[in-house]
Amino acid sequence: MTHAIRFHKNGGPEVLSWDEVQVGKPGPGQARVKHTAVGLNFVDIYIRSGLYPAAQLPSGLGGEGAGVVEEVGPDVTYLKAGDRVAYGSSPPGSYSEARVMPADRLVKLPAGIRDQQAAAMMLKGMTTAYLLLKTYKVKAGDTILFHAAAGGVGLIACQWATALGATVIGTVSDDNKAKLARDHGCAHPIVYTREDFVARVNDITGGKKVPVVYDSVGKDTFMKSLDCLRPFGLLASFGQASGSVGPIDLGILGAKGSLYVTRPTLNTYAAKRDDMLGLANALFEVVQSGKVKIEINQTYPLRDAARAHADLAARKTTGSTVFTV
Repeated sequence: MTHAIRFHKNGGPEVLSWDEVQVGKPGPGQARVKHTAVGLNFVDIYIRSGLYPAAQLPSGLGGEGAGVVEEVGPDVTYLKAGDRVAYGSSPPGSYSEARVMPADRLVKLPAGIRDQQAAAMMLKGMTTAYLLLKTYKVKAGDTILFHAAAGGVGLIACQWATALGATVIGTVSDDNKAKLARDHGCAHPIVYTREDFVARVNDITGGKKVPVVYDSVGKDTFMKSLDCLRPFGLLASFGQASGSVGPIDLGILGAKGSLYVTRPTLNTYAAKRDDMLGLANALFEVVQSGKVKIEINQTYPLRDAARAHADLAARKTTGSTVFTV
């Protein structure tokens, strides 16, 4: 019998259960995938807790994984049984030994990308791709601010932005994470627990501030992030680890320099298969070039998902975390 992590009600990590599930045959537009590795992401906590409501309960969890195609539906021509695949933009359900899912969300893996590596990077890497290449097109000579620089997205972004010729300022919670961020291309790690990151950004840029702030922290950093932006700057608020930002007076954006704010999501940037493949291919290229290294700093057996969620929420993890299946 196949097992999956599911939750029957919203709540803390303790609501996650190791359930027996039926995995049927794929229908039109679908594929059945046997997982070899599954990625852990902060958005999984949002869904489990109810901050992002699940479509129905009980619900599966997870949008990132890698494995092997076991069977495809009758009209799927771009995949076949035996293909190594990965995904980072899918309906919840990757926390499972196997699943049936939309085939158009699957990407064939190049020979040079390992399964665990793929499971660690698809969602975080494609998120980084749209942030740096589309939301704000980072270019050589830019100085940017990236919050949570030692996190899964942060470590990829520090390397990738540096490869693009940018200077990265990053916030982290302690000295160990500062070293980790620096080792991955962050030129100016700021330990926000003892340093005022607004003042440090001002010092580092000689008062010019930055054209873009990438913020996955949310409530605790939002307003101060605006103070780091030069006139016409962009705040890309793509997460809310510290809680929802809540309503703001739009007049603040005018008063602080005709600023822009966006709330981008991978679901939008990768909604069309061609767009998703473009992000994935950009990610594969930069990883295979060696400019971005995907390091898996923690692994957990899939059945221990509750412990992994608790560790992630407590900021005990760094970089990418993978479940083994």
